[in-house]
Amino acid sequence: MDPKIFEGIKQIEKELGSLSSAQKILLATDGSVTTILDVLKGHVNIRTLVQEFREADEEAASLLNIQVGDTINYRVVVIEGEEPLIYAVSMIPMERLDNDFKEDLIRADIPIGRILRKHDIESRREIKTVSVEETEPEMADIFKTQGPMLRRTYNIIHNDQVLIWLMETFPHTLFKD
Repeated sequence: MDPKIFEGIKQIEKELGSLSSAQKILLATDGSVTTILDVLKGHVNIRTLVQEFREADEEAASLLNIQVGDTINYRVVVIEGEEPLIYAVSMIPMERLDNDFKEDLIRADIPIGRILRKHDIESRREIKTVSVEETEPEMADIFKTQGPMLRRTYNIIHNDQVLIWLMETFPHTLFKD
């Protein structure tokens, strides 16, 4: 594990107290979160809140290493089982995708990990940050809580380029042992 991620988890624990093994795994994994959630909670599904094409602003261009104005797919989903589990935002530069991948992505109900597997896309995940965040109104509504949120950001790298930037957030109260 990247030392800065280990340190980030220690910092979260200083602030909130001990995290469960499942919480640490969800924050630090460089594998498929969907697979972990399937194991922890049974088969999970995606509920899409936003799915749109946008022109990359400066922040998106910087995160994805593309030009301002390039087309990105911006997607906000809730991964859920019997309850909402993870709120996830993704940005994907469209010029880096083939048409079949684009079609699956636009259908919106398929988790990104499953799309990557379906298309045999060899990739790696590069965790960028782990943190504690205040509950934003939209998340308070989704998760029915005002408590602190655990968040991580990461890139899915393919052919030495950022294929997907992701931010995943879940309530500190979820995934306790």
